[in-house]
Amino acid sequence: MTKRWVLKDAADDSIVQELSAALNINPVLSSLLVHRGITNFEGARYFFRPSQLHLHDPFLMQDMEKAIERIEQAIAQNQKVLIYGDYDVDGTTSVALVYSFFKKRYDNLEYYIPDRYKEGYGISTAGIDYAAANGFALIIALDCGIKSVDKIAYANTLGVDFIICDHHLPGDELPAAVAILDPKRLDCEYPYKELSGCGIGFKLIQAYAEKHDLPFEEVSEYLDLVAISVACDIVHITGENRVLAHLGLQKINENPCIGVKMLMEVAGKTKEYTISDVVFLLGPRINAAGRIDDAKHAVELLIACHEDAAKEKGDMINIRNTERKGHDVQITDEALSMIDNDDVLIARKSTVVFNENWHKGVIGIVASRLTEKYYRPTVVLTHSNGHIAGSARSVLGYDLYEALCGCSDLLLQFGGHKYAAGLTMEPENLAAFIEKFEEVVSATITDEQLIQQIRIDAELELKDIESKFYRILTQFAPFGPENMAPVFLTKNVYVSGNAGLVGGNHIRMAIMQPGSAAFNCIAFNHAEYLPLLKPNVPFDVCYTIEENIWREQRTIQLNIKGIRFND
Repeated sequence: MTKRWVLKDAADDSIVQELSAALNINPVLSSLLVHRGITNFEGARYFFRPSQLHLHDPFLMQDMEKAIERIEQAIAQNQKVLIYGDYDVDGTTSVALVYSFFKKRYDNLEYYIPDRYKEGYGISTAGIDYAAANGFALIIALDCGIKSVDKIAYANTLGVDFIICDHHLPGDELPAAVAILDPKRLDCEYPYKELSGCGIGFKLIQAYAEKHDLPFEEVSEYLDLVAISVACDIVHITGENRVLAHLGLQKINENPCIGVKMLMEVAGKTKEYTISDVVFLLGPRINAAGRIDDAKHAVELLIACHEDAAKEKGDMINIRNTERKGHDVQITDEALSMIDNDDVLIARKSTVVFNENWHKGVIGIVASRLTEKYYRPTVVLTHSNGHIAGSARSVLGYDLYEALCGCSDLLLQFGGHKYAAGLTMEPENLAAFIEKFEEVVSATITDEQLIQQIRIDAELELKDIESKFYRILTQFAPFGPENMAPVFLTKNVYVSGNAGLVGGNHIRMAIMQPGSAAFNCIAFNHAEYLPLLKPNVPFDVCYTIEENIWREQRTIQLNIKGIRFND
C-alpha cells in the first residue's frame, strides 16, 4: 500500500538552539521537545522526570467533595455499595482498583459488570434493578454513566444513589447523580482533561486517602491497573496520564499485583514491559474475558489475593484469548475474501461487510484489521438479539461519527467518537445502510484521507545515532497518543552487506551512510522492496529507533516504517 510521507514543520530554530544549549543535547532531540510544547529547562525536567509530585490535587475535580462525603456516609451507615463498570479493559481495571481499595476498609461491598450481549455498554436497567432488589443504596459507576440521564433518573425512583466516574464527553444534560466526576464537564476546572476511566477511579481513591491521612503507598499499589487502562483505552499519554503511565509501568516491572503478575506469565513475558507490550499482550487477554465469556473473570483475576486463584483465572483467560484469536482470524479471512472477490466492494471508498454467523465479540477487532488493509472507513456487521449490530473504524482525519449521523434515519442507535463507533439497525435496513454509508463517505472524504500517512518528526543523519542520543530518546517514553515514538527520516542510505527475508514478508538488513556505522534494521511487511535493495543504490528510509535484545545482547535497531527510492 502506498503511503504518504509527511514531515512535520520545523520547530522554531532559536528556541531549539537555546534548549539544546541548556540541556546539552542534540538539536534534533530539542526539536522533538519543542513539538511537545517543551521550550525551557524546567519544562524538560518535568517531562524527563515524572514523579508522584506531579499528580494534581484530586479535590480540584468538580464534585469530588460530594463523592467522598457520600462514600463516608455509606460506610458510617453500613449501606451496601456496588462498584459498577464496563466490560472492557478500562472498565474492568477501574472496578478492580476501586473495589480492592475500599474492600480493605469496608466489607459491605460488591461489584457488577454488565453482560456484553444482554445488557450492552454502560449503565443498564438490569444493573439498577439488581442493585435495588439486593438492597444497594449506592452505586459507584466507573468508565460510564455520563450520558445515562434516563437510567439515573430511574435509579433515583428506586432509592439508589449514583456516583459517576467517567471520562467521556457529557451530553447537553447531566444525570441527576449525587456526584459526577468527569474532567470534561464544562464546569470542571480540573487541570488535566484526558484521564482514563480507571484514572478517574484512581483520583477518587487518592482523594479518599488524602482526606483520611492514608500514605500514598495505599493508592500507588494500584498504579499497575491505571497504566493498563491508559495504554489500552488509547488516551493521550501526556501530562498526568504520562506520569500515571510511567509510575504504573514501574509497578508492572518491579512489583505487579498478583493478578497482573499471572497475566504477564500467561502472556509469556514477565519483565521490561512497555506501553506497547501492555496493549498487545495484556489488554487482549483482559478483553477476551468479556468478548468470549464473562468480563467478571477479568475482575476476579485482577482483585485476586492468592496466587493459586489468580493462576486458575489467568489460565482460563488465556484460553479465552486463544479462542478470541481463532474467531478473529476466521472472520478476518472471510471478510477479506468477500471484499477481494467483489469488484463493487473493491472500488468503494467505504467497506461494509455482514455475516449473520460472525461472533459479535470480535467484530471490532476485525473492523480494525480491514481498515489497516484497505485504509478506508469500515463497518463490520452481524446478527445480535434480532437486530443487526456492528463496529465501525475510521482513518486518520475522517470523522466516522459524523458519517453515521448522516445515516441515522436507518439506525436504531449508534455511539462512539471520530475513529471508532458501534451501531444497531433493523435487518430490513441493511441494504439501504450499505448504500447510504458509501454515499455519505464518498461525499465527505478527501483523496488524501484515503492514503495512509507516515508522520515524520525530524530528519536525522545516521552518524547522530550514538549512545547518548539513544539514552535521551528512551526518556521520551512512555509512548502513546500525542507522545508517539519519534519517526525519523534519513536520506541516501545504502545496504551494508546483504538484505534478506525473515518470516516470509519482512526484510532484515543493515544500512549505512558515508562516515556512519552500519545499523541493523527490521522492515515489517516490506518484502516487495527486496529486489530493489542493491549495493551502491541509494534510498531513503523513515524509522523508529529501538533496542533489540538477542541472547542477552542489546543493540540499537532501526524499525523501518517506509522505504523510498528517489527515481
